[in-house]
Amino acid sequence: MSEPVASGGEQTATELRLLWPDEAAAQATAEQLAAALLPTPDAVIELHGPLGAGKTTFTRLLLRALGITGRIKSPSYAVMESYELPGGGVASHFDFYRFGDPREWEDAGFRDVFAAPGLKVCEWPEKAAGQLPPPDLQLFIELLPDDSRRVRAVGARRLVEALS
Repeated sequence: MSEPVASGGEQTATELRLLWPDEAAAQATAEQLAAALLPTPDAVIELHGPLGAGKTTFTRLLLRALGITGRIKSPSYAVMESYELPGGGVASHFDFYRFGDPREWEDAGFRDVFAAPGLKVCEWPEKAAGQLPPPDLQLFIELLPDDSRRVRAVGARRLVEALS
């Protein structure tokens, strides 16, 4: 279920509200996003939400939709996991939850990763505040009492519209 939201007349950014009643709905969103990113994904995607909201699950669904096979690990301890995409390029999954200081981003050498082409999916981007480039898409995921998710997608029109 999706509902378009006006974005103040800006032509390049827009907003959409979604409801994920179950994982299948999140998977459908991941597949729509993957289709919009192909053939060569090159975007920064931020995932916002509390612990247990489904940020890592959504990332796994997106990477699967992009053709990644094999184990997809959570980068909670490693901070970054990278995957070669079948059509070429790299997808990097970041989890900044354990960052105590945004400067750790620089110390970890992520400037080069973000400067290179490829998909970057970032969980807990607020922990690297001021270090990350502007996102192409932000997903704000809210866990509801019935275990469904309310999602607000904000970003580049082509990516947001692909989710509707």
